[in-house]
Amino acid sequence: MINMKMAIFTDTFYPDINGVARTLKRLTDYLHKQNISFKVFAPRSTGNEYVSENIHRFEGLSFFLYPECRLALPKPKQIKNELQAFSPDLIHVATPFNMGLCGVYYAKKLNIPLVGSFHTDFEQYLSYYELPFLSKFIWKYMNWFHQPFEKLFVPSQDTYEKLSRQQFRNLEIWPRGVDCQHFHPNYSQRTVREKYQISKRYILTYVGRLAPEKDLMTLMSIAKGIPEDLHQHIQWIVAGDGPLRKELESEAPENVIFTGYLSGVQLAEIYSVSDIFVFPSPTETFGNVVLEALASGTPVIGSNSGGVKNIIVEGVNGILCQPGSVEQFIHAIVHLLSHDRERWQMAMEGRKYALSQRWDNIFEHLILQYAAIINKNKKYA
Repeated sequence: MINMKMAIFTDTFYPDINGVARTLKRLTDYLHKQNISFKVFAPRSTGNEYVSENIHRFEGLSFFLYPECRLALPKPKQIKNELQAFSPDLIHVATPFNMGLCGVYYAKKLNIPLVGSFHTDFEQYLSYYELPFLSKFIWKYMNWFHQPFEKLFVPSQDTYEKLSRQQFRNLEIWPRGVDCQHFHPNYSQRTVREKYQISKRYILTYVGRLAPEKDLMTLMSIAKGIPEDLHQHIQWIVAGDGPLRKELESEAPENVIFTGYLSGVQLAEIYSVSDIFVFPSPTETFGNVVLEALASGTPVIGSNSGGVKNIIVEGVNGILCQPGSVEQFIHAIVHLLSHDRERWQMAMEGRKYALSQRWDNIFEHLILQYAAIINKNKKYA
């Protein structure tokens, strides 16, 4: 066991439904298991409040590009008192908004080593919200915000390279893992088919937030564009919720089921019984759902963009398509559904890859990185 105390500043935390909140909950669960003391400073959740003595909550407002991420209204004196009483060895900032700014400020003011993690590429979201003119401002702000960090942990090689081109420093890859005991290929086909009254031969699935940056209009065009002789044998399942849900339901062809947000066994079952996972989003810094699909023995057809292209090995565990190319996605779907042996081989390779991505190994490496930074600061104190 490594002896340290951690303070985490974030503008979203469990039970919020997004990749940042889920990753940080995984991290704090690991810290707890390793008997490493931690405090989380976060806004109040939009869901049922998760209460713990380790978490300090503040009122907040929704952020327009990502409503699940809250702009907190922190109480500086309370934060300072909590930090001084806790006396952390390290501050980890996970988001670049109000709570993150507090973390940066108090790290400097109280002389506490500072690291951060980069989870969401907001600059890529801008074109989907008709705000591309803000791009230069976003990069300027993000560069300024991350300047003091001794390490900035990024989720994929693609993000590492992108931030390097934008002159970010002290980058380190912190990938994501997957629970292969929960996500596996052996759930009951019959259970899911009876639950959703599915009689068609093939099940194609999308899992994720129903929002503009996921390029779901491309998904709808793909579903509509499948050749009729194959279309009649396909059942689509869209698992997730978000601001586009009503619009997507009105646009979708008759063979699409919208389940709403799923978690736990209900979600794992959907992945497991699917023949192909189709994921057109070009804006992922990692792509947690892609790794969950692979763990479930489901090959992925995804966009050749962002962190997804670092998970999918072309022709081995999935197929990569040009972002937004309805034609390429349809061609890939038709090909895999017409070649059972190739699809099953991809399923096995996907599971094999997912088994190598263990959370404990990933967190163990992260903790060693934390310890090295703490020790370096103690040496020069």
